[in-house]
Amino acid sequence: MPGLKHIHRIAIIASDYARSKAFYCDILGFTLENEVYRQERDSWKGDLALNGAYVIELFSFPHPPARVSHPEACGLRHLAFAVDDLDAACQALAQKGVVCEPIRLDPLTDKRFTFFSDPDHLPLELYQA
Repeated sequence: MPGLKHIHRIAIIASDYARSKAFYCDILGFTLENEVYRQERDSWKGDLALNGAYVIELFSFPHPPARVSHPEACGLRHLAFAVDDLDAACQALAQKGVVCEPIRLDPLTDKRFTFFSDPDHLPLELYQA
């Protein structure tokens, strides 16, 4: 499609907005750029940036339905983040209580990767760039 430039943002609905905001900001290193409470929807919305670029739109809604399965539900399967040093990234997450799966090797690219989860069990991937 002509005119597409890049992915503008990824929207995530959290069951506990404060817990997810702390996870993405305090553990993963995102910056909270803007935050509003939308009273008419009883919903928080936070704009999170990574290295200065707006990436995630974090929402809360009263009683959101649970994810059907993990990670093979129809729809978004996972978010992948590129890192320079996968071992160091996994160690930093472990020091903050985040458990990563065993590191695997992508047979198509020979790159190392692993998965972990956010507070709502959204699958997240670290991929060695």
